[in-house]
Amino acid sequence: MQQPSNIGILALEIYFPNQYCDQAELEQFDGVSAGKYTIGLGQAQLGFCYPDEDVNSMALTVTQNLLQRNKISTHQIGFLEVGTETLIDKSKSTKTYLMQLFGDNSRIEGVDVKNACFGGTQALFHAVNWLESSYCDGRLALVVCSDIAVYARGPARCTGGAGAVAVLLGPDAPLVFDSRVRALHMAHEFDFYKPDPSSEYATVDGQASVRCYLSALDSCYMLFREQLAKADGTDILSAKQPRYYCFHTPFSRLVQKSFARLAYLDCALRQKHGGPGNGIDKCFAGFESLTLEQSRSSKEFESVCLKASQGQFDEQASPCLLLARRTGNMYTPSVYASLVSCLIGASPSELVGQRIALFSYGSGLAAAMFSVTCTDDPHRLAQLIGSLSHVTGWLDDRKKVTPEEFHRVLQEREEAYAKKPEPYSAESPRFGGLRGGTHYLAGIDSSWRRTYRVWPGQSD
Repeated sequence: MQQPSNIGILALEIYFPNQYCDQAELEQFDGVSAGKYTIGLGQAQLGFCYPDEDVNSMALTVTQNLLQRNKISTHQIGFLEVGTETLIDKSKSTKTYLMQLFGDNSRIEGVDVKNACFGGTQALFHAVNWLESSYCDGRLALVVCSDIAVYARGPARCTGGAGAVAVLLGPDAPLVFDSRVRALHMAHEFDFYKPDPSSEYATVDGQASVRCYLSALDSCYMLFREQLAKADGTDILSAKQPRYYCFHTPFSRLVQKSFARLAYLDCALRQKHGGPGNGIDKCFAGFESLTLEQSRSSKEFESVCLKASQGQFDEQASPCLLLARRTGNMYTPSVYASLVSCLIGASPSELVGQRIALFSYGSGLAAAMFSVTCTDDPHRLAQLIGSLSHVTGWLDDRKKVTPEEFHRVLQEREEAYAKKPEPYSAESPRFGGLRGGTHYLAGIDSSWRRTYRVWPGQSD
């Protein structure tokens, strides 16, 4: 069989719950200063799930929608892996629940991958490796990311969220992975972890988590620049730079700070390799003696970086934050929701031939920066963007709920977690408000076995 070429992303699908809480209203209800969530964190809305939905139902919904929207036969899939950190079962994988969608096609490789928010990206790397290997039989690969991010009541709760993304991978793609560009950074840290089996809440050191995120970004980006140069067959300053940057997004303000660091690192590379300066470089005068570690903790330096990079951020990273600002942190789907935002915010002509960088981070920690290059065929890009045309309508049509209702739902979720549920069976969603075509949790029996149904109607 001929070696496949131009392996990349053939299609994307996203799902998020049909209700949200307004962050400005949540600020007022929580008794914090105005702007703490909306300006300090850069968040506008916070999506969440009612008990009708769980990580499996969202994964089922997003997978079914991708297959139907793109007219993909279930027999075309040869690899399916799931990235999630939302634990429902300590043994049975979410991937096995998805097998209900594939009929008599049981020959599908892959299971679940877990490491905080990085599991989806590692599943993506596994899928690419499979497509490039001798084990691939000409079929396509599918990666599904699905998570529900919830926190105990307090300062972190406003950074939650929920959602799922499905990524279809194969040869001759409109978004092609840049070969040999996969900059990795792994370390042992306790910035965010979930050691308590009686609670789904993480043990979080917020300051340490931001420090780890930025440290991983620095490491990945410098290696990424080196790998781009090798892939392009040129020097580090001449390699084609990304037009857009998609980040894993715990909250949007962290992405702006992260992008600002890239501007500083670019300046450092120009100085190291004798490249010509630009208008931004002079902003960093007086900070030459700072080490990388010192630069990550200096508020004065951070302010300079933010101001110097504002224009570039508005053009290259801010468009990728549409979904994060309005749905919150999806965990494993987060960086791919950023890619969806990038695509629906641009025209095919703006994307033709452009490179898009993606930075993925999972606490504990695992991180990677990689990139895709858009095809030169605007028609293929128009098809890809067109398949996501429903997303902004979904965002606008969601139901706004009060902060009281939001906190009540999460309190009930907290009380129910780790308890054996009362068996039930529901012919229709118990809480209503689902879009047509959405899978929902229809029952749990006395042996904890979950069953799912589809709410009738069209998904969009």
